[in-house]
Parts: sequence; structure tokens; C-alpha cells
Amino acid sequence: MVEGVDWADVERRALGAYLGFAVGDALGATVQFMSVDEIATAYGVHHNLRGGGWLKLRAGQVTDDTEMCLALGKSIVDGGGFDAAAAAQALTAWLLGKPTDVDHTCRRGLRRYLADRSVCAPPNAGDAGASAAVRTLPVALASVGDPAALADWSAAQCHLTHNHPQSDAAGLALGRMVHALLTGGGHKAARAEANRLIAAEPQFRFQPYPGQAGARVVETLQTVLHAYFRNDSVERCVIEAVNRGENADTTGALAGMLAGATYGVEAIPRRWLGRLDGAVKTAIETQVPALLAVARRRLAQRPARCPA
Repeated sequence: MVEGVDWADVERRALGAYLGFAVGDALGATVQFMSVDEIATAYGVHHNLRGGGWLKLRAGQVTDDTEMCLALGKSIVDGGGFDAAAAAQALTAWLLGKPTDVDHTCRRGLRRYLADRSVCAPPNAGDAGASAAVRTLPVALASVGDPAALADWSAAQCHLTHNHPQSDAAGLALGRMVHALLTGGGHKAARAEANRLIAAEPQFRFQPYPGQAGARVVETLQTVLHAYFRNDSVERCVIEAVNRGENADTTGALAGMLAGATYGVEAIPRRWLGRLDGAVKTAIETQVPALLAVARRRLAQRPARCPA
């Protein structure tokens, strides 16, 4: 994957993925927990960063989805790679900072870490929500070119708060899609990874689209993949995802991540980037090259292969 890779293009796509994630989060937050009909009555088609919603956010303000990614990403940059204890410490510091919103399962898992310093939640049938898989992006960026590290780190970061096979499978599949998209694989490569996921976990099948966009990771991913593969731009992909309502901040974020990695940062609508929270935008623009630098350093330290 990495021999002869154009790292400048990888960075352009990585920045598109992260900023696409953030604008999708901010767009979807307005209509989180609303139904399709409620969105249509209120907005027609919801397509502008306007804030509001049940959290009463400012226009361009993000939710816990982006905030958790930034906290996790900073721990990876600071440590030169993923470390479960460092990641848990970063996420608990975020929790103690009284964020606007925290998913119940994430709160429970981070409180467990504060109580006993364990970095792995016990298996739990109730942990099939999307809030661990949504933290995939920084792990994927820091492990470009190293699929084994992606697999290890993805499972470990999920297990900080969630321990369920569907959560694990979704997080790894999303990470593999990001890896494929960063090197220009496009819809074809992403579809191969989606097919790989569905072959192992058939409940993720999204054609025909079941029509539910709830917080369970299966419904979230079905909505994201339905929107991504039906559209050919960041804007159309994210708008389709968030107008399904329900878990719209997360579906918007993940749809924006995949579409941003596909088309690059320049494909994100300027009106969205212009309204995105400035501190978040700056943090992302700083973190993306730093995460890729972690990946490049790790690859450079690999032992040279002997010729065949």
C-alpha cells in the first residue's frame, strides 16, 4: 500500500476525512432524534450549518463525536502511537471537562476506568451502539500502511468503552475503508471492504436500505453506507445521511469522513467550512499531519525486507 504513495495526496484526503467528519457532525446535530417527516416539516431539506437541535448548539458547533476523536488523536500524537491507558486518560479528561453531551455507554466505560484503571470493558450485549466505532478516524490515520496495527488499535480503542462484536466489526471496517480511500481506491475499494464486513456480519447488509438510522451501530452503518454509495460528492452524501434523522450527528460524521477521504478537502462545501467552529477546524488541521507523521515514522522504523 505505501510503496510509491503520494503522501501529499494522502494528507489532502485525510484532511478531507477529518473536516468532513466534523462538518457532518455539526450538520447532523441540528436534526438528531428527529424523524424524516419532522425534518421535512421544519426545514424541507436540511443542508445548512444552523445549530440548534436538542442540544441548542451554536452554528458550526460539534458534538461528542468530534470531541472524542480529537481527544483520542491527541493522545496518539503525544505518545507516538496508540496506547490504551493514554487514550483512556485523554478521554476521561474530556469527560471531566463537562462536555455538552456524552453517550451513556461511553460515560459508563470512562467512569469504570476512573474507578479501577481498567482499559477494557467486559463483554456486554448492550454495547452495540455506534459511539466506539465513531472514534475510528484518528486510529486509522496513525496506522496508514499498517493493517495489523489498525486491527489491534481499533479493537483496543473500542474496548475502552464498548465490548461487542458488532461495535468491533464496524470500527475495523470503517478503518479499512479509510485506509483504502486515502490512497485513491474510491467507491470500488470501499465497497470491497463493505462486502467483507457483510460477509462476516450479515446484519450490516444495507441493500435494500432498511430505513432506520438509530444509535445502534448496525443501523448507523447501514445509513452511512447507503448514503455514501448512492452519491458522488461530500455534500450530497452528508445531506442524505443527516436527513434520515435519528442518530444524525453520527451518521453525518461518518458519511462526511468517507466522502471527504474519497474526494479530498477541496470538495467540502465552503459554506460548511466557513461556519465550522474555528477552534475545532484549527485542531483538525494541526492533528491530521501529526497523525500521518506517526504512521510514517512507524513505517520507517520497520526492518527492511530481505529480497526474495
